[in-house]
Amino acid sequence: MLSPKKVKHRKRQKGKNRGIAYRGSKISFGEFGLQILDPGMITDRQIEAARVAITRHAKRGGMVWIRLFPDKPITKKPAEVRMGKGKGSPEQWVARVKQGRVIFEMGGVTVEVAKEALRLGAMKLPLRTRILVKAERGCLS
Repeated sequence: MLSPKKVKHRKRQKGKNRGIAYRGSKISFGEFGLQILDPGMITDRQIEAARVAITRHAKRGGMVWIRLFPDKPITKKPAEVRMGKGKGSPEQWVARVKQGRVIFEMGGVTVEVAKEALRLGAMKLPLRTRILVKAERGCLS
């Protein structure tokens, strides 16, 4: 799973996730992209499951770029523990995404293969998505 090698603070506060993503909202590397339509959090396991689904359908052809990284720790307390006694221990890592962020990109495959692979990858994610096609190909999604 994806996780940072080192962080400054072991536990972090939740914070807010407001606004629209202006950075990372366009296709930069490939010809096809998977864009998030809702703000939220994506765990390291969900990113890995989507990546595996995309690369398996493409039969390891072409290139896949992951445009996000889970750098925020999420803490959980054990089951059946009374209230209080401090914050729980870090359990998983998440990437916070804003609306409009492109999270996966593909290149070097046909339109049909890319759309089906990104559709299968989107099924592994908890948020609504849409598939983007770069304008140079002559067709827009």
